[in-house]
Amino acid sequence: MNPYIAEIIGTGLLILLGSGVVANVVLPQTKGNNGGWLVITTAWALAVFTGVVVAGPYSGAHLNPAVTVGLAFAGKFDWAMAPGYIGAQVLGAALGALISYLLHIDHFKATSDPGEIAAPFGTSPAIRNLKNNFLSEVIGTFVLIFVILYITGAEIADENQTPIGLGSIGAIPVAFLVWVIGLSLGGTTGYAINPARDLGPRIIHQILPIKGKGDSDWGYAWVPIFGPIVGAALASGLYFIVGF
Repeated sequence: MNPYIAEIIGTGLLILLGSGVVANVVLPQTKGNNGGWLVITTAWALAVFTGVVVAGPYSGAHLNPAVTVGLAFAGKFDWAMAPGYIGAQVLGAALGALISYLLHIDHFKATSDPGEIAAPFGTSPAIRNLKNNFLSEVIGTFVLIFVILYITGAEIADENQTPIGLGSIGAIPVAFLVWVIGLSLGGTTGYAINPARDLGPRIIHQILPIKGKGDSDWGYAWVPIFGPIVGAALASGLYFIVGF
């Protein structure tokens, strides 16, 4: 599997499971209806774990343009590969959202609430204040990227500092990180912290002929796209300033 295919598949799995849990909690007549915020944040964290397990060995499992940009700013990723990674992530996110929609199509048909229909596709603010919403995405993504830059592999404590291959277990720290961001910082905007996670599914919402869906709120879409990019750039800048 080449790295671009890995990013498509990994991001697709991430969004399939992430959009899926939102649909399960929000849409009517599902087994998980009204499951609550803890269910959503936990499933998103495990969705990240799933995507990283699959894509990690082949692409590094960015699954997020903010991660790609943050690593590139930090000198840990080749800028020349960034456009291909970002395109793959957006495509994967769109495919994941489409599959999630097809899985839950009967439940989409069971509601006429535009907000419920839109929720599995993209983020929206709890209180619409674009300046503060943007700041929320900046801060959430800053925490994500800054901590990712400091995640290290396990080593044996000998004079050679022999690294230990953790395999799939190495994806757990990122899953915990996304979980705590969702629980602590995600309630204001739904914590996109990932431009592809919002843009790809929002495009699918725009083009699907879903009855009663309402508009795709492109007036808000810039917040979960540019907020994470700014947060990633700031995290990388601080990483350089404090030393690495």
